[in-house]
Amino acid sequence: MRAHRVVVTGGAGFLGSHLCERLVAEGATVICMDNFLTGSPANVDHLIGRPRFRLVECDLTGYVHVPGEVDLVLHFASAASPTDYLRHPIATLKVGSLGTLHALGLAREKGARFVLASTSEVYGDPLEHPQRETYWGNVNPVGPRSVYDEAKRFAESLTTAYRQSHGVDTAIVRIFNTYGPRMRPHDGRAIPTFVRQALHGEPITVTGDGSQTRSICYVDDTVDGVLTLADSDFAGPVNIGNPSEMSMLRLATTIRDLTGSSSPITFVDRPVDDPAVRRPDTSLAVSRLGWRPTVDAITGLRRTIAWFERELLQATSRPAS
Repeated sequence: MRAHRVVVTGGAGFLGSHLCERLVAEGATVICMDNFLTGSPANVDHLIGRPRFRLVECDLTGYVHVPGEVDLVLHFASAASPTDYLRHPIATLKVGSLGTLHALGLAREKGARFVLASTSEVYGDPLEHPQRETYWGNVNPVGPRSVYDEAKRFAESLTTAYRQSHGVDTAIVRIFNTYGPRMRPHDGRAIPTFVRQALHGEPITVTGDGSQTRSICYVDDTVDGVLTLADSDFAGPVNIGNPSEMSMLRLATTIRDLTGSSSPITFVDRPVDDPAVRRPDTSLAVSRLGWRPTVDAITGLRRTIAWFERELLQATSRPAS
């Protein structure tokens, strides 16, 4: 039974906005909280004015108050792309620690179920492939990516402590490489970068030799997985992602082909601690939640490219200010 009144932290971000949209469409009342560090009110502009949606500018690292009953807290507030968390390292650590503490406190106060958006990055540069939830990871705690990796690992620990010590009904979802409409073209992640470069006819920049792999999951599938977990009594952690794996070079050439671009592919230095492989073992999601992704990569990429094309057209048609 889907919750009636839901708080979505980071709700104006890429993934958070899709969660808000789906929940409102299914009849829930949604309180969307965001400080707009990396999210944007434009992502939920189509929801503003609806009677079951409220947008609240809020910094979770400070005081958090929501009047009335709350059935579910979806904690999705965090910078998620390397460009963002490397630009805002302390803010990323604070929202993973203090922000998670305050979001858990809200769930405890309201007697609500709490779902933490964790990440495949807790596995670091994995020595186990594919990655199962029982794998503890291979993370550099003092590397540049640690501000995100360790923030999420701490958030998982804190969530587990609140479940064990305070009896809060919690769940942890480890999200793998989600993509789709509303990604920012300059957020630094591979798919929006490749699409933007291909549509502009610019060189497509692949890091390293392009052999490193990722498993990309279309946003609708990720939203389905998150909400299925929220509706269950399962604590997790559980991987939500698409187990279909591809190299970065193949991803770049696929996007180039789908856009009809003639952009050359060039190679640039690979970032420090960039994982060599990434693929979820989703057997737990299948067995405990009955969830599996349904959107194949070509379909999802076509939808994403079409959205970027519309955004590019709208941007070029706007009068200069």
